[in-house]
Amino acid sequence: MGMRLRSVLPNTPKPLAPVGNESFLRLLVQQLQSQSISRLVMCTGYLADRIESEFGDGHQWGVAIEYSKELDPRGTAGAVKLAQQHLSAVPDFLVLNGDSFLELDFCDLIDFHRKHRGLATIAVCRVQNAMRYGTVRVNTDDRVIGFQEKTGIQAPGLINGGVYVFSSSILEYIPEGPASLENEIFPRLLGRGVYALEQHGMFIDIGTPEDYGRAQELCDSLSHIANRKTRSGNHDIRPS
Repeated sequence: MGMRLRSVLPNTPKPLAPVGNESFLRLLVQQLQSQSISRLVMCTGYLADRIESEFGDGHQWGVAIEYSKELDPRGTAGAVKLAQQHLSAVPDFLVLNGDSFLELDFCDLIDFHRKHRGLATIAVCRVQNAMRYGTVRVNTDDRVIGFQEKTGIQAPGLINGGVYVFSSSILEYIPEGPASLENEIFPRLLGRGVYALEQHGMFIDIGTPEDYGRAQELCDSLSHIANRKTRSGNHDIRPS
């Protein structure tokens, strides 16, 4: 619901926050489309009709969009579980947070996930100040071995970049109803194969007025990155 952004965005769903001349969610759609990923499921909740009104079926953006609308808050895992009916035809799928942007090659992330054959792959990035993020602990085999909650201490750390590849079997481990990927599902699945691939490009999360202001300053760079072509792939992948 973007409570921390209410002072600057009182009546706008956070993914539709304007960044330059377009919405933040439009940047994410551009990034996917420019890398040949064109089948999208948008998991919506708060002010969902505003999002559907802006994007429709996606044809004008060069993608095909379906919607999974929650009538009550489900959390990050619950939203994925609710979208299960849209995911039955794929062996794995890509998931992006709607309020963060990470510069990466989606095909590389998908290939990494399929090589390791785990339940989940998390795109992670190193930041100089991980104070408002939980951090991810990874061993030398790129396997996630633990998570640390926010400490409130200013220090560098490896954080969750809000982009994942999931094997479809992960849905068996997500209950119906509200649940959190970060706090509930991932910690339970460490023994079943959760991996991390570090990314070295731009990362921004618009969850606070300060970081939203930073996104405005970087709008030209974000747009350039979102429209950059990477190697094309023939992956049967459905983003959520």
